Amino acid sequence: MSQLICRRILLKLSGEALMGQGDYGIDPSVIARVAGEIKDLAAAGVQLGLVVGGGNIFRGAGLAKSGIDRVSGDHMGMLATVMNSLALQDALVKAGVASRVMSALRMDQVCEYYVRRNAVEYLQHGEVVMLAAGTGNPYFTTDTAASLRAIEIGAQLMIKATKVNGVYSSDPVVNPDAVYYPRLSYDRVLAEGLQVMDTTAVVLCRDNALPLRVMNINETGALLRLMRGEPVGSLVDRGE
Repeated sequence: MSQLICRRILLKLSGEALMGQGDYGIDPSVIARVAGEIKDLAAAGVQLGLVVGGGNIFRGAGLAKSGIDRVSGDHMGMLATVMNSLALQDALVKAGVASRVMSALRMDQVCEYYVRRNAVEYLQHGEVVMLAAGTGNPYFTTDTAASLRAIEIGAQLMIKATKVNGVYSSDPVVNPDAVYYPRLSYDRVLAEGLQVMDTTAVVLCRDNALPLRVMNINETGALLRLMRGEPVGSLVDRGE
């Protein structure tokens, strides 16, 4: 444990990261690899909360633009995050990692209802806890849910795992001249409208002094290297 930079983290994983090279759904090889990365963290002694998005299956806000009621669409998006969490739990169990899914929506036959005190207790016992269904409320993104849950469970760091290796001035896939930021402040992210997380999520991190690390989930071993002190990805905190 003395080798780790922190004891408890919240990992925010985008649903799109689970698609692999596909356009939709879950790539079994990707989810197995992610489970292996998480297994290494758990074996090293990291207490891990996990929030998975649902964009690989369904986006409520996107469908709302086509005419469906926004609240209904957001509830459907919450269910997509539960599906992803259950898939990841299955991969973790197969890898020998104790884990459970806790949902902000009640669905007792599928997974446990989220109660903060219970989640913290599971973490203390070494279980990976997947926090699904967002906040349970429409109009809140899974980014905001991740920030909220990280604060609630007392995480010392939130990691947003994406398909890029950090924060850039613009989308590096579209703009090859985009500038990479190894470290920047919450206020700069907000002032420049950088697409790190949505505004509410960043403000929650800022107001609760929760550092945020943005990194590439596809880089094998990067999570464990980060936990052992290597400067992986971009750091968002109070200073630059």
